[in-house]
Amino acid sequence: MKTNMRQLATAINAALITMLATANAHAASTNKVFISKIGIFVFLGFCALVLVVQLIPAMMTLYGMLKGVSKEQEKSRVRNN
Repeated sequence: MKTNMRQLATAINAALITMLATANAHAASTNKVFISKIGIFVFLGFCALVLVVQLIPAMMTLYGMLKGVSKEQEKSRVRNN
Protein backbone atom coordinates (compact mmCIF):
# COMPACT_ATOMS: atom_id res chain seq x y z
CA MET A 1 0.00 0.00 0.00
CA LYS A 2 2.82 2.37 0.90
CA THR A 3 4.61 1.70 -2.39
CA ASN A 4 1.42 2.46 -4.34
CA MET A 5 1.02 5.76 -2.47
CA ARG A 6 4.65 6.64 -3.10
CA GLN A 7 4.32 5.83 -6.78
CA LEU A 8 1.15 7.92 -6.97
CA ALA A 9 2.83 10.83 -5.19
CA THR A 10 5.84 10.56 -7.48
CA ALA A 11 3.61 10.52 -10.56
CA ILE A 12 1.68 13.58 -9.34
CA ASN A 13 4.91 15.45 -8.58
CA ALA A 14 6.31 14.59 -11.99
CA ALA A 15 3.12 15.77 -13.69
CA LEU A 16 3.15 19.05 -11.73
CA ILE A 17 6.80 19.71 -12.51
CA THR A 18 6.16 19.02 -16.20
CA MET A 19 3.18 21.41 -16.27
CA LEU A 20 5.05 24.14 -14.41
CA ALA A 21 8.09 23.83 -16.64
CA THR A 22 6.02 24.21 -19.81
CA ALA A 23 3.79 27.04 -18.51
CA ASN A 24 5.87 29.73 -20.24
CA ALA A 25 6.03 27.99 -23.59
CA HIS A 26 3.32 30.19 -25.09
CA ALA A 27 4.48 33.49 -23.62
CA ALA A 28 4.69 36.55 -25.85
CA SER A 29 7.98 37.50 -27.41
CA THR A 30 9.72 40.40 -25.67
CA ASN A 31 12.58 40.99 -28.07
CA LYS A 32 11.10 44.25 -29.42
CA VAL A 33 12.16 47.36 -27.47
CA PHE A 34 10.12 50.55 -27.71
CA ILE A 35 11.98 53.80 -27.12
CA SER A 36 9.72 56.84 -26.91
CA LYS A 37 12.33 59.39 -25.82
CA ILE A 38 10.55 62.77 -25.59
CA GLY A 39 7.00 61.44 -25.88
CA ILE A 40 6.95 59.84 -22.46
CA PHE A 41 8.34 62.97 -20.83
CA VAL A 42 5.68 65.14 -22.47
CA PHE A 43 2.97 62.75 -21.26
CA LEU A 44 4.33 62.62 -17.70
CA GLY A 45 4.72 66.40 -17.67
CA PHE A 46 1.10 66.80 -18.74
CA CYS A 47 -0.01 64.43 -15.97
CA ALA A 48 2.00 66.43 -13.42
CA LEU A 49 0.45 69.67 -14.70
CA VAL A 50 -3.06 68.24 -14.30
CA LEU A 51 -2.27 67.19 -10.71
CA VAL A 52 -0.87 70.60 -9.78
CA VAL A 53 -3.82 72.43 -11.32
CA GLN A 54 -6.20 70.25 -9.30
CA LEU A 55 -4.24 70.71 -6.07
CA ILE A 56 -4.45 74.52 -6.13
CA PRO A 57 -8.25 74.76 -5.61
CA ALA A 58 -8.12 71.87 -3.15
CA MET A 59 -5.58 73.69 -0.99
CA MET A 60 -7.59 76.92 -1.18
CA THR A 61 -10.73 75.05 -0.09
CA LEU A 62 -8.87 73.37 2.78
CA TYR A 63 -7.51 76.73 3.90
CA GLY A 64 -11.01 78.22 3.82
CA MET A 65 -12.44 75.34 5.81
CA LEU A 66 -9.75 75.61 8.48
CA LYS A 67 -10.24 79.38 8.64
CA GLY A 68 -13.99 78.90 9.09
CA VAL A 69 -13.49 76.34 11.85
CA SER A 70 -11.17 78.68 13.74
CA LYS A 71 -13.70 81.54 13.46
CA GLU A 72 -16.46 79.28 14.81
CA GLN A 73 -14.29 78.33 17.78
CA GLU A 74 -13.62 82.01 18.52
CA LYS A 75 -17.35 82.80 18.36
CA SER A 76 -18.18 79.93 20.73
CA ARG A 77 -15.53 81.18 23.19
CA VAL A 78 -17.03 84.70 23.15
CA ARG A 79 -20.55 83.32 23.69
CA ASN A 80 -19.46 81.12 26.60
CA ASN A 81 -17.73 83.97 28.43
